[in-house]
Amino acid sequence: MKRKKRIEIIFGIIISIALILTACSKTGSFIQKETNNPIEIEFWYGLTGTQSDTMESFIDEYNQSQDKYFVKGVSFDSYDVTAKALESALAKGKGPAVVLLEDYQMYKFAKRGALMQINELVEKKKNFNIDDINPKFLKQVKIEEKTYGMPIYGTTQILYYRKDIFEKANISENVLDTWEGLAEAAKKLKKQNQEEILVYGWEPMQGRENLIDASINRGGRILNEQGTEVLIDERPWVETWDSFRKWIHEDKTMKVHFGGEGWQYWYATIDDVMQGRAAGYTGSAGDVKELDMNIIGAHIQPVWKGYEKNPVGVSNAHTICIPIFTTQADAEAAFEWISFFTSTETTSKWSMETGYLPVRISAMESEEYKKFVENNTFMRVALEQMLKTKEITYDPTGGEIYEALRIAAEKVQILNIPAEIALKEAKEAAQKALDESIKEQ
Repeated sequence: MKRKKRIEIIFGIIISIALILTACSKTGSFIQKETNNPIEIEFWYGLTGTQSDTMESFIDEYNQSQDKYFVKGVSFDSYDVTAKALESALAKGKGPAVVLLEDYQMYKFAKRGALMQINELVEKKKNFNIDDINPKFLKQVKIEEKTYGMPIYGTTQILYYRKDIFEKANISENVLDTWEGLAEAAKKLKKQNQEEILVYGWEPMQGRENLIDASINRGGRILNEQGTEVLIDERPWVETWDSFRKWIHEDKTMKVHFGGEGWQYWYATIDDVMQGRAAGYTGSAGDVKELDMNIIGAHIQPVWKGYEKNPVGVSNAHTICIPIFTTQADAEAAFEWISFFTSTETTSKWSMETGYLPVRISAMESEEYKKFVENNTFMRVALEQMLKTKEITYDPTGGEIYEALRIAAEKVQILNIPAEIALKEAKEAAQKALDESIKEQ
């Protein structure tokens, strides 16, 4: 009987040891699995077509380059759609760890306290070298010395024209040096059959951007030096915007596409040029992937006669930001992704792949990039244009001034409302918002 009891005890001990070992084994496996499981973050961006494909390839490259973090890219139809999605995410207190915004949008969200300040993350990251970021772009992500994002690429608006159409009409690209010359060339390049216009002389891209660029060259300012008065209804603005209204609606030498989902209006404009329904258009430096540069030429934006020394438009920083609801661990993961994308090697590669401007000075100074610029006229044009631009004006209202300009642009370009009326209404709305913003300070 004692022998039987002893056997039972020994058997119980064996079973207990086996259970303990099994438990330890499972716990060890769990710990190992957790240790090897990368921190996953979502990255939202409003790119489509070849630009979206290129972004996906860069995300894949980053994910394969290390195993600590995993970036899940989420593509939206446009920057505006991305911003609206971020609005919803903020209301819920949950969303992406990192998001790509236009400069206007970054200012809007930052003013509301919706974006994380990343000064500490920048300082903590060894060898980041923020001084190597192009000052034109770095200035656009700072508000009162607080950094709310990092530029991952820049852009500026340049001219694209059909070389064959210009040659056939015996028109030199030199006419594109001035707005007056471009307007005269557009009259000659326009072709129509009775009432039907077969070829437009030029197609400005719908929206405020081209109109703002041309107004700045004419001496237009958005705010006075004190930042207390909106100046968008002054003579340089009215004269510039009404010139475009006249070219589009009266002379009918130019056309703007509008409406549709996402970037539809943009692609419609590009299609017109590529298919010979327009002699040229004003578009982004990042359009080159959608164009056949064997038949398309590039040129910097024109100046108005008598204003040759003024800035030629604006250079925009597209900014990657961290929403305020992001956890510290995810924020650190997000900044690792930001660091990868803004590295000398990556920003240079992205520029060569897309036509967008690199954000690091060291990238532009590399031999590989210099050789690329030498062999690609469009890149030389974009860089030349950048040197002649000014930085975008900070909107202290959180976006109300630029929203007023967006509405005014639609009135002038689409509805044929005189610029003086459209800009006066825009000034009133913007000034009211500015006054309220100043009171809140």
